[in-house]
Amino acid sequence: MRKFNIDLVLDVGANTGQFASEIRQGGYAGRIVSFEPLTQAHAELQQSSEGDPLWDVYPRCALGDHDGEVEINIAGNSESSSILPMLETHRSAAPESAYEGKEIVPIKTLDVIAGQYLKDARAAFLKIDTQGFEWQVLDGARDTLPHIKGILVELSLVPLYEGQRLWREVIDRLEAEGFILWAFKPVFSDQATGRTLQVDGIFYRTI
Repeated sequence: MRKFNIDLVLDVGANTGQFASEIRQGGYAGRIVSFEPLTQAHAELQQSSEGDPLWDVYPRCALGDHDGEVEINIAGNSESSSILPMLETHRSAAPESAYEGKEIVPIKTLDVIAGQYLKDARAAFLKIDTQGFEWQVLDGARDTLPHIKGILVELSLVPLYEGQRLWREVIDRLEAEGFILWAFKPVFSDQATGRTLQVDGIFYRTI
């Protein structure tokens, strides 16, 4: 983020604020806008952001490819919650992530929301961690992406959620948008087999 002079982070799928807190600890001092659909996680996110005048929490909503309402599945560990059904590959690797309930939440597109924040940003960074729903978030951000300098997106190497797009498709899409793959960060592995299931992919525009 220092290398590319990032001054705005759109934190999509913030959960309770783990990513925002991590980049703050790493020295990022610019503006953060966090988005989270789950009622309980959103309440904790608001608490996490208290006392940080440059960290805004948007009203509770999911981000995707349309405006309206959607049903989201609530995982036992919260951060694995998704609009998509979870597959056995995920549950067997992390039994604590099994779904325990559902919630109806508002859903919006990033294109409807992002403009109010991007107008004051010189170099914006988009982080998407939506548990298999990343493709739909990108579908709702077609007008926003040209104004984004960097992206962190969760990439699944194997199907973990029903209907999700896998890593090769997402990489190809972002490269077609003008981003270069900059780094990988492993985030989820099957401890019984050692197989990497998900990584964070970091992409930047270099021109």
